[in-house]
Order: sequence, then structure tokens, then C-alpha cells
Amino acid sequence: MTGTPPLIYLNNAATSWPKPGAVLDAVREFLSLPVFGSGRTTGSQGEDYVLLAREAVSRILGADPPEHLVFTQNATDSLNILIQGFLTGKEHGCHVLTTALDHNSVLRPLTEYEQQHRIRLTVLPFSKGYVDPDAIASAIGPDTRLMVMTHGSNVLGSVQDIRTIGGILHDNGVYFIVDGAQTAGHIPIDLSTLPVDAYVFTGHKGLLGLQGTGGFYVRDPESIAPVRFGGTGTDSFSLLHPRGMPERFEAGTHNYPGLAGLAAGVKFIEETGIATIENKAARQVSCLIRELREEPNITIYQDNPGLPIIPFNIKGLQNDDVGFMLARRYGIIARTGLHCAPLLHRAIDGGMGCIRLSLSWFTTDQECGIAADAIKEIANHADSQVSPA
Repeated sequence: MTGTPPLIYLNNAATSWPKPGAVLDAVREFLSLPVFGSGRTTGSQGEDYVLLAREAVSRILGADPPEHLVFTQNATDSLNILIQGFLTGKEHGCHVLTTALDHNSVLRPLTEYEQQHRIRLTVLPFSKGYVDPDAIASAIGPDTRLMVMTHGSNVLGSVQDIRTIGGILHDNGVYFIVDGAQTAGHIPIDLSTLPVDAYVFTGHKGLLGLQGTGGFYVRDPESIAPVRFGGTGTDSFSLLHPRGMPERFEAGTHNYPGLAGLAAGVKFIEETGIATIENKAARQVSCLIRELREEPNITIYQDNPGLPIIPFNIKGLQNDDVGFMLARRYGIIARTGLHCAPLLHRAIDGGMGCIRLSLSWFTTDQECGIAADAIKEIANHADSQVSPA
């Protein structure tokens, strides 16, 4: 192959790209005008992007009322606020559940609290990409207070049955925090009908917004103690942070350009149709997996993912080397390594990591075909490949 191949971006589970033109236009328009922020200016020019984004994300997630939707830096920030806020005032050593499918944004905060003897942590296993709701029920004890788990795996693309799991947890009085970083924007979500207490999202993946945006929906704000305090532009004479929503959890200046882009990203999804997005992704993933299965040297770790994610390895090659070859020879940008999910990889590949392809609405059928051919070509010559220096 000669020359520089055209870029094929298949790393959307990390950060989606490209962004819709409307997202870029919204950010550009915001930056062209003075900042309009309720309570922080006498100006009335421009859009209230915080309100616009809050209403948009609330609509697409079925999160009602909108003021219970809180903006943060990202999903990791949201999980830390929720976990820390829930455990504030709880008895030391209370029991918390999570899963081996989870990302370090869940595992690390909980492990820190376990190391401090604040909690007793149980990490539940998975089989074929799924956590058994019956195993969760069996793990609940009299001192179990909290479960934090992923909705969709960032490695396997498997989507958990949070409706059934939430019902079991609530029947036993266990608080339920769900990490929706990978699912929001990819599949239909209606929090008004799901038995979850708090749901976390990020703006820069399936919602097609910018990095540095995210947040959470909390059903009962009183269930989470505020852990950050500062300026809100409201009730400024009081030295105590406001307890009303959403100010209870939002302190300081918002990421206004990011929220302008997030509102535009959600509007693009609504206009396209979440079912349309989901169906296209399912078709493309199915075709890619079918193509890759033709080559016996390729190991695929999830047969029927519910998200546009394909994890695989090539026998005889390190995943980092495969990623290097895909990028340099074929212009295909993927992700390699442990994907911040060490317990998952310990279970599926002995902890060596894998290559992950992740698609978006903007991924074309032609790009999927080129990627499949490139991976099969590498796999077909795996024995003769030389690791790049």
C-alpha cells in the first residue's frame, strides 16, 4: 500500500467523531457572542445553553423533572459525586455491589473506599457479557446499601437488564446507580419507567457532544449529600450552598460552549431517530462480525453486542501491534489495551487486552468493509508479521 490511506475512525466508544455540523455551528455561535448565564450577567443576548441542554438531555433520557438532571465534567466526575454523596453519613463497612464488567470510573472510587474501610465491596462475575440478576439477588445481605454498575460494557458492548436488576435491588432497599456512559444516545432510554435511583451520562460519546461535558439524573436529590460547594449565581447572600435543584450539585461556571454543543448533538439524534441509529449500528456490527468470523485466527469476544462495539484479538499477535498496523497501513483508528476495564479483561483474555472497534452514526458501510478486509489480511499473515519497532 502506498501513500497515506484515508482516515477511518472506529474509536467512538472513547470519543465520537466526527461531530454533526450542527454541533460545530452551535459552539461557534456561542463563542461569537458574550456569555449569557442566568444569574451571572445583566445581558439578555444569546441563548441560555444550560437550560437548552438540560431540557434536551432530559427529553432523550426520559428524565423528569429536568431540574433533577445535573451537569458535571464527565461520567467519571458524576460517579464520584454520586458515590461519595450517597456514602456520606452511611455506616462504615456497609456492603456495596458492583460487577467485573465495570469501568475504572466505578471500580476505582469503590476500591478506594474499600481500602479506607468505608465499605465492604463485592464484585460480581459475568458470563458471556452479562451479569445474572439471580446472582445479584443472592449477593444482597442485610447491610447491602448500594449497587453501582454499567448499563453497557465499553469493551463487550453487552447491555445489562437494568429493569430486572433494579426491581430486585429496590425490593431489597438497595440504592441503584447506573453508569450509562456507553448507552446514552445509542439505544432508547426512558428513565421514567426504569427502577434506577441515579443514571450517569457523558456528552462526548453517543450524545455527539464535546469532551468535558456529562452529568447525571437523580430521582430523589435528598438521597445524595452535596459534596461540592461554591458560587451558583443564586441566593448569594447565604454562605451555605443552595439545596434546591439543580444548584444542589452544580457549583461554579458551566462549560457553556460544551453544553451548546451537547444540546445540538441531542437535537441531531432526535431528528435522526434513536431507533434509526440503533438499527443501523446493529446491521453494521452484524456484518462486521460475520466477515471477521471467516478468518480462524480472529477471536471475537462478544457474538451479539447490543452496542456498536466489536472486541477481538488476532492469534499470534499483540493487540497493540495490531492497532499499530491498522493505523499506519490502513488509516484505521481503533483502540487497544485494557480499556480501563481490568477485571473484564482478566476474565476474557487473561488480562492481555484486546482491539476494540466502535462505530457511530457516521460510520459508512464502505468503511466497515475496508476495516473487515484489513483485519482479515493482518490475521491471514499473522505468523509472518513482525512487531513494529
